[in-house]
Amino acid sequence: MGRALRPTRASGVEQGPALVALATAQFVVVLSTSIVNVALPAVSGGLGLSSGALSWVVNAYVLAFGALLLPGGRFADLFGRRRMFVAGTTVFALASLAAGLAPNAGALIAARAAQGVGAALLAPAALALVLLIFPPGAKPQGGGLTRGAALGVWGAVSGAGGAAGVILGGVLTEWYGWRAVFLVVVPIAVTSLGATLLLVPADRPTGGGLDLVGTIASTAGLTALVYALTAGQPLAAVAGLALLSAFADRQRRTTTPLVPPRLLRTGRVAAANLAMTLLGAVWVGLFYFLPLYQQQVLGYSALAAGLTQLPLALTVVVASTLAPRLPDRAGLGAALAALTLGLTLLALARTDGTFAVDLLGPSVLVGAGLGVAFVRLTTLATDGVPAADSGLAGGLVNTTRQTGGALGLALLTALAPTAGDHRTAFVTTALIALLTTAVALTTLTGSTDRTRRNPS
Repeated sequence: MGRALRPTRASGVEQGPALVALATAQFVVVLSTSIVNVALPAVSGGLGLSSGALSWVVNAYVLAFGALLLPGGRFADLFGRRRMFVAGTTVFALASLAAGLAPNAGALIAARAAQGVGAALLAPAALALVLLIFPPGAKPQGGGLTRGAALGVWGAVSGAGGAAGVILGGVLTEWYGWRAVFLVVVPIAVTSLGATLLLVPADRPTGGGLDLVGTIASTAGLTALVYALTAGQPLAAVAGLALLSAFADRQRRTTTPLVPPRLLRTGRVAAANLAMTLLGAVWVGLFYFLPLYQQQVLGYSALAAGLTQLPLALTVVVASTLAPRLPDRAGLGAALAALTLGLTLLALARTDGTFAVDLLGPSVLVGAGLGVAFVRLTTLATDGVPAADSGLAGGLVNTTRQTGGALGLALLTALAPTAGDHRTAFVTTALIALLTTAVALTTLTGSTDRTRRNPS
């Protein structure tokens, strides 16, 4: 195996600035999932999209992102983490520019899919670089951060990106029009790219092979499942399940698997990723339906819908920052319980409700739950993973979150096709959150310290 990037100042890596550069990329990737949500009514009016086509403005990004994250993580390990980060960020920035200039619905959806491809390359590479810069058990240098604290920052940025996207989307749509929600991410992505090139030295690729057949099977299977839920096509669902079953079988037999069985046996990687899949469905569904409920049911402007997400966004940031200090099992259980309660209260919100009575309390509960849960599950999904598999582990945890989001949104839009069905959508997300709680409490028990047997 090639020389790994070492997390010392002597090797040229300033941990704090490097984390800021990489976390900025993660922020803009998550931001791009939710920033479009408040702008959806304006996009629909500007390009004449139907309700079904409108969901693909979100799902084209989420699906391409989720379906390609596993090969993206593998590419990072095989060809170099920083190299894949640079390639992915470049594609992401160019696709964002294309989305902002899209002349019609087809061009916009295609650009969103290209954004997802870029995100699938950069996100696992960025997390892999963070895991290399902050090794497990290492003492922080000169008052720096431990790996747990760095992942806390990572989780805070990820959670804040989702909530901040709704706020920024509302402001930009109201003042500059819907195209601005895509164009604004271009300079942020370019800035992160330049800072990473300056602050993070190139790492040496590990080499090896890529399971092309498995990549095609997993990508096609996930796409077929999302299409089946969105379009109501049972044959597509059967085809999707068959392809994913073939993918799982191939991973046990091939010498170059996308998801090596050893990775799923490491620590609590498998259980944490299952919980993250469910949490991803809650996350994407919430940020899709909440702005629609506010604008199309309560009559909020895009600006008001965005600004009223501020308590949720701030709570996510605070909760994510505090998450590493909370007890493992009890903290995660309490967070998921708060999330379930908040979503239940949103389901009870009135059609003539007010922000103070119907939205403020649930927003704080949901923000606290999401902030803590994302950090804890990311930590569990990467803890104890060897350095050679760090890109793959980062790709897997991002894959399960995004795949869960794509499948969850497809299911929710099928069950609740209009904004007036907000109760159905929030009841369903509350039930998924309850299932996530059950999975977490039954499979993710004890301290993460027990999984640290394979230091990077």
